[in-house]
Order: sequence, then structure tokens, then C-alpha cells
Amino acid sequence: MQSDLWWQVVADVVGETHSASGLDIAEVADRAMHRLGITAELYLSKRGQTALVPLLVNGHREPVSIEGTLPGRAFQYMRPTWSSPEGGGAKLWLPMVNGTERIGVVCFGLPDGLSPEDGEVRERCAVLAGLFGHIIATKFVYGDFLHVTRRTVPFTAEAELLWQLLPPLTYASRDMVISVTLEPCERVGGDAFDYAIDGEQAFCALFDAVGHDMQSGLTAAVALAAIRSARRRGVCELPEMARIADEAIITNRPSSARFVTAFLAWFDPASGELTYLVAGHPPPLLLRADKTVKELEPTRRVPLGFIDSPTVQPRRKRLEPGDRLLLFTDGIPEARGRDGELFGIRRFREFALEALTSGLPAPETLRRLMHRFLRYQDGQIQDDATMMLVDWRPSPAMRPLGPAQARNVDPLPP
Repeated sequence: MQSDLWWQVVADVVGETHSASGLDIAEVADRAMHRLGITAELYLSKRGQTALVPLLVNGHREPVSIEGTLPGRAFQYMRPTWSSPEGGGAKLWLPMVNGTERIGVVCFGLPDGLSPEDGEVRERCAVLAGLFGHIIATKFVYGDFLHVTRRTVPFTAEAELLWQLLPPLTYASRDMVISVTLEPCERVGGDAFDYAIDGEQAFCALFDAVGHDMQSGLTAAVALAAIRSARRRGVCELPEMARIADEAIITNRPSSARFVTAFLAWFDPASGELTYLVAGHPPPLLLRADKTVKELEPTRRVPLGFIDSPTVQPRRKRLEPGDRLLLFTDGIPEARGRDGELFGIRRFREFALEALTSGLPAPETLRRLMHRFLRYQDGQIQDDATMMLVDWRPSPAMRPLGPAQARNVDPLPP
């Protein structure tokens, strides 16, 4: 293949997108790929991760379902899929990621002479799909077009507030994956999460502010910001972090009825040691590699936001390679089906065990688990529901698709 032309495509995309807006990215990508006789169509995933929507400036095209389609399978499994009609016009679908967070897929229309079964073609297209993903991620902060494209319905003001504070939904390294899902994403007001991975320590936190209004979002935002500020000032002890959050919430809330339940933890991927503090929050589920499920022993710390909260020491737990830690807010076990029956911890454990033993990547595991939970309620969710999955030492199949993996992968079975 003509390496110089492929390199020129990369140069064109990088050069033109420095001053491009979110509206321009799809056009820039397609125009650059025409040097090679290839077309490029970019699709963003909807926030609820049920469909992929074409990134079009002019015209209209219906979203593509993530379930039961070739582009959807590329998104779900983070692997190439393709079609090769006898008359030509092969299409190669590749996941589009921001770092390791799935944000959509790219459809490459290949000319005669280029086959999606060629590992080198897949490898080079995977590099470009990754480049498009990184560029799109940088454009969200400059305009509204990309935000609106990903939404099924408008966001509430409290959802707008919290989404601006949250880190990406997925992080992955050689040793671990952290992935999160929130529902209803357009109305979430009291749930929030945070994580930070620096060197040999990983921090993760889940918050749930009482109430379902703007004040809930503000209280959750104060708790998240206080913990983040303390951590960045060098405060490492979890009880001290919690105390700082207490003070911030008390100072900034309108009434004593506002507080936040939380799970705070440090995890050392080198040793497997988890140090955690449960502040009035549901204790996480530990799903072991041998397919057993257990709840972590809680600490008896009151929620964040109470005056003179007694100091409670964190607990420690040694994890084993292959373990998965599933954090969740009380909107999960307290949900009710159409018949009024409580979803409950037992049912959640059963659903979680089934999903987490499927061998799927962590983000896809959470997506399916959340959608099954939503079906239990016929989609009529009564409270914010958030899950965070910490997956230690994932298998290679759970890592984001890179050029080397794209070269050697086979198409997925029907």
C-alpha cells in the first residue's frame, strides 16, 4: 500500500482539525480519506448506548441500533466488523474511542483493491479511527453540536451541571479497567463519580446526594469537588477526605436535610490491596474469579454532610487477580418493577454474576447490565441509578482496540 498517502491523510486530518469545530470533523475526515479512494462516515453513540447516530452536518439519516447490527457489534466488542458484497463496496466498521472510552464507530467504505480481510488495511484504519475519536473528544468543550447529537432528549439543568464535572466513563491501563454507567443520563441529579490513577495508586469514589432536584446536583457537586480538592492538596487518608467533604457540604447547603452517601477507596494494582470507606452507601459487590459474589464489609461511617461526624477507620481487603468490584447507588436495589416488587440486592447479584461472567469488555458488561435493569422497570426509572466497575488485570480482550489487535483479529461470528 502507498504509505506516503496514508501518512498524508493523517497530516491532513491533524492540520485541518486544529481550527475545526465539532460541525466540521466528519467532513474533514471524509475529505482526507478520499486521497485513498476511501470514504469515512463517523457515528456517535447515544448517551444511553442504545443507538449510533451519524455525524452529519447536512441532511438526515436514522440512527443505527447497537443491537443486532455490524456497526453495533464493532461498538460492543471493540473489534472490527465488515461486509464484503460480491459486487464490491466493502465496508469496514471500527470502534471510535477517546483514549479507552467508546464514543462511536467509523465506517470506512473501501474501493476495489482494498479488502477488510487484509490485516494491514484494518491496522491503518484503526489508527485513523483512534485519531478521529481523540479529535472529536477535544471539540465537545467548544460548542453544542456534538452534545446535542448524542442526546435522545434534552438534559435537565442538574444533569448539565454534573456531566461537566465527571471524568470519562471508561479508563483502562495494562492492569485494570474502570467503567461507569449512569441512568437516566438526561435527568441524573444526585449521583456522581470520580476516579484518579497516578503511578501505583488508583482512587475511585461514588456519590449519591439525597433528593431529586437541582439542590441534589449542587450537593453532589460540592462533595465531589471537596474530595477532589483534598486529594490534589496531598490529603490521602480517607477519613480526612470525608471530614473535608463534611465541612464543604455543611457550609454550602441550604438545610440540614441535605447530605451525600459515598464510597471512597484507594486501590494498589501492584499488590491488590483495597482500602475503602463506606459513608452510608450500599457496600459494593466483589465478584471473584471463581464466580462467587459477596458484599464488602461496610464501615459504619455516617453520610457526608453531618456535623461532628465521628472518625471511622477504613477497612482493607486483598483482591485477587481477575476480581471485579461493582459499586452502585441505592437507585439499583430500591427500584421497583411494574408489579411493585422491589428489585433488591439478591436479584441484582444474580444479574451481575450473569453479566460479569460473559467475558465481555467491562464497558459492554455494564451497558448490558444496566439495560437489563431498565427492562425490569419497563424503562420507567424512579431514581438515579449508577454503577462503577473496577476490573483488575483484565484479559487482552477487554483492552481497547489498537493497530496490532486490528491486524490480527477475525470477523465476529453471526
